Amino acid sequence: MDMIIPRMQATFELQRAAFAAKPFPCLAERKDKLKTLKSLLQRYQDQIVAAVSADFGGRAPAETKLAEVLGPVFEINHALHSLRGWMKPRKRSTELLFLGNSVRVNYQPKGVVGVIGAWNFPLYLSVGPLVAALAAGNRVMIKMSELSPRSTELLAKMLAEGFAEDEVAVFGGEVAQAQAFSQLPFNHLVFTGSPAVGHHIMRAASQNLTPVTLELGGKSPALVSGAGPIADAAERIAHGKAFNSGQICVSPDYALVPRNRVDEFATEVQASFRKLYPTVQGNHEYTSMTCEPHAQRIHDLLAEAKSKGAQVTACGDSGPGRRIPLHVVTGVTDDMRIAKEELFGPILPVIPYDTVDQAIDYIAARPRPLAMYPFGFSGAELDKLMTHTHSGGVSVDDWGWHVFNHDLPFGGVGNSGMGTYHGEEGFRELSHAKGTFKRFRWFPMGLFYPPYGNLVQRLVFKFYLGPSDPALGAAADSASSAKATSH
Repeated sequence: MDMIIPRMQATFELQRAAFAAKPFPCLAERKDKLKTLKSLLQRYQDQIVAAVSADFGGRAPAETKLAEVLGPVFEINHALHSLRGWMKPRKRSTELLFLGNSVRVNYQPKGVVGVIGAWNFPLYLSVGPLVAALAAGNRVMIKMSELSPRSTELLAKMLAEGFAEDEVAVFGGEVAQAQAFSQLPFNHLVFTGSPAVGHHIMRAASQNLTPVTLELGGKSPALVSGAGPIADAAERIAHGKAFNSGQICVSPDYALVPRNRVDEFATEVQASFRKLYPTVQGNHEYTSMTCEPHAQRIHDLLAEAKSKGAQVTACGDSGPGRRIPLHVVTGVTDDMRIAKEELFGPILPVIPYDTVDQAIDYIAARPRPLAMYPFGFSGAELDKLMTHTHSGGVSVDDWGWHVFNHDLPFGGVGNSGMGTYHGEEGFRELSHAKGTFKRFRWFPMGLFYPPYGNLVQRLVFKFYLGPSDPALGAAADSASSAKATSH
C-alpha cells in the first residue's frame, strides 16, 4: 500500500507527458476509445455483477446490470452519436463595433482528469465520468472506494485490457490514498460522495486551483399531490427506496404527503414493497447494506426516531443479516436524525403538509437536494413547484429516471453539488471553452489606439454610453481636487 502514493504521482506525470505530446485527439480516436470501453463493459458484465455483489455481501444482479453496465453503455451510445457535433467550434456574434471580424468558441481537452468514485455504484460512478472525459479528449485517473476492493480489482483489470496506463489508470487504497489523490494537480477533478467529504476534496483541489465537479447527494424529496392516485405514487416511491436498498444518491429520501392521506400512503407503501419483495431475508433480488457499520447506522436511526415518538413500520421480514426491509416512519419531528441526515438506506420518513405552499416552504428551508419527485401534480401547480424549488434534477411522476437519459445534464446544486458530467453538458464541463477572436485584415483597429480622444472614439462613446450625469462629474472633480490639495 505504501507504493500506491508514489505510483499515483508517477502515473500522473506519465499521463501529463502523454497529453502534452498529443493534446487534441481527433474524433476517430475519441470514438475508438469509447467503443473500446463499451466492448469491455459488455464482455465483463457477468464478472461485474459478481464483483459488486461480493463487495456488498449480496447485490441484486438485475440492479447491477441496469446501473453499472447499461447506464454507462447508454451514455457511450449517446456520446458516439453526438460527439461530432459537440466537438465542432461554435460560431458566435461579434459586437456591432467589431462587425466584419469573426468570433467562435473552440472546445479543447483540459488534460488529466481525476475521478473519485463512490462505493454505492462503484462502476457507474467511475465509468460515467470516464465516458465524459474520454469524449472530451482527456487522460483519466480513477480512485475507487476502499469499500469496493473486488470492483476496484476488476475495473483495473478490465480497463488495462483496453487502455495504456498513460490513458486510463485505476487506484484503490484507504483514506490516505484518497487524500493524496485529491492533492494531485489535475486539470479537473470529479468527485462523488457526501457533502462532508466534498468540503475536504474542494479544499485540497483549491491548493492547485483545480476545477471540481461535485456530486454530493442530499435529502431528495418526493412530493405527493392530494389529487393524484396515492397507490401509484406509493409504488414508485417504494421502488425508489428499495432499489439498491436506498443506497443511491437520487433515492427519494422522504415523502411529503397531504395530512389527511398519510395513513393511506403508508399502507400503500407497505403493500407495494411486499409485492416487489415478498421476502427480504435470503432474497437475491434485494440488495444488502454494503457493510456492518452502514447497517448498524440504519438500525440506530430507526431506534432514535422511535425513542422520540415516531411510529416505525417494517414493510418486510427482518433478520440478523444486512438485508434490511424498507421502514416507513410517521410522526416525524425536526429534532430526529432521520429528518436531518441523508438516509442512504431503506427508511422513508413521511412528512404531512396542509397546502402546496407549505410543502414548498419545507423544501426551500432545507439544503438544496440532488433531485425532486413530484407525483400527481399538473398545470399551474407543477409549474409552481418547478419554479419555486431548487434541485439538481427532477423526475415527474416517478423517481430517478432523469439520470438514465443521457441527453440531460446530471449534477447537483448548492449542498448537493456543482457541475455536470452527462451528455453535452458533461463534454463541456471537461473541455476548455476557448473564446477566439480573428481580426479581419483591413479592419481599422488603429482607430482605438492612442492618442485617445479622436473623433471616432468620441462618437463610439457617445453612441454606446450616451451623456454622463453632470452632477456626478462635478462631484468627482471636487473629490479629486480635495485629494490633490491634501497631498
